[in-house]
Amino acid sequence: MKPTLLLLAAASLAPSLAFAQTSDEEAALAAALAADTAEAAAPAPASNDASAGVKLDQAFILDVSAAAFDGERTEGGGHDPAGNGFTLQGLEWAVGSNIDSFFRIDANIVFTLEAIEFEEGYATTTALPLGLQARAGQFLSRFGRANPTHPHSWSFADTPIAVTKMLGEDGSRGLGAELSWLAPTPWYAMAYLSWQTPSDGCCNRAFATVDGPINDASDLYATGRLEQFFELTSDLGLNWGLSAQTGNAARADEETASAGTTTIVGSDLYLRFKPSDSTLRRATALTAEFMHRRRALPGRTLEDDAAYAQFVQVLSPAWEAGARYEWATGNESDPLDPDWTSDRTRASLQATYYPSHFSRLRLQLLADKLPWQTDTTLGGLLALEVIAGAHGAHAY
Repeated sequence: MKPTLLLLAAASLAPSLAFAQTSDEEAALAAALAADTAEAAAPAPASNDASAGVKLDQAFILDVSAAAFDGERTEGGGHDPAGNGFTLQGLEWAVGSNIDSFFRIDANIVFTLEAIEFEEGYATTTALPLGLQARAGQFLSRFGRANPTHPHSWSFADTPIAVTKMLGEDGSRGLGAELSWLAPTPWYAMAYLSWQTPSDGCCNRAFATVDGPINDASDLYATGRLEQFFELTSDLGLNWGLSAQTGNAARADEETASAGTTTIVGSDLYLRFKPSDSTLRRATALTAEFMHRRRALPGRTLEDDAAYAQFVQVLSPAWEAGARYEWATGNESDPLDPDWTSDRTRASLQATYYPSHFSRLRLQLLADKLPWQTDTTLGGLLALEVIAGAHGAHAY
């Protein structure tokens, strides 16, 4: 028992024991009270456990869909509806936290019926000077507007053709490092530069994968991006991006000569109008993205283009509707797409209902003109998404 409690107990018994406190006892009681007060105010000893103060934000995001096509399945994305019937597009576990005053960690792990996919996992600096920021780990490359996003931020239920054809079924991602710089301009201007290892199978399909250890920087692929935002009016904003990628070109299995370089360049626009005085919380968004790819292969050079434009109208907090048109060219004797010899086009319409911020139900209809099919393929998708937990806001 603390000295204060002992003295207080003695003081409480004083009347019944018929003795009075002396001046020395009163002084001792006052000193004990002062000592207890100082002990209570003293800070707790520092913990050696760096994670003691870390608050982990995490969310589970379920995407499941039903689809019906009157011909060949047209989706090329790894998280797209797989064909007629039901598809678990993915159960994503998104987790992140500020570690200390210097670093933050983020990860996205996707569970499917066949595998567990380590989609992203990286550390980001939070205290570099001069507008600089760096991150390292496994991450989606900052090429274009659609590639760095996850399905829960898409306006349609499938991946744009431009991404799956030019970059890969899961886009462009890999293990590497990135440096970004926020320019000291009157408007928002951010520049990115990264070096990553090409991922085998899912991603970076136009770049050569490395069998064994990395020998030099030429085994990596580099991505650069300049993104700018302009506030045209208080209700209208424009985001404009320029992107480029370069690395060793992928070659066909039967080719023995070394391939040259793959270079992909792109430009994207995002225009959003949201009246600040509207009580209906309506918004209109227009997105357009264009990519051009050049591959130097043994004895020949292949070039192709792809683009999409989409319009999304938020009608109310519970409803939105949208339309998207896509186009991509083909090549004769392309080892990546041997049947894709001419232009392909696809048009889609969607209507989405949001019961709350944490769930949505989307109906999408599409018409796809495939170069290797005589008739246009028609399809319908019904996609359900639910989110449980804390998840960060989407980029503008």
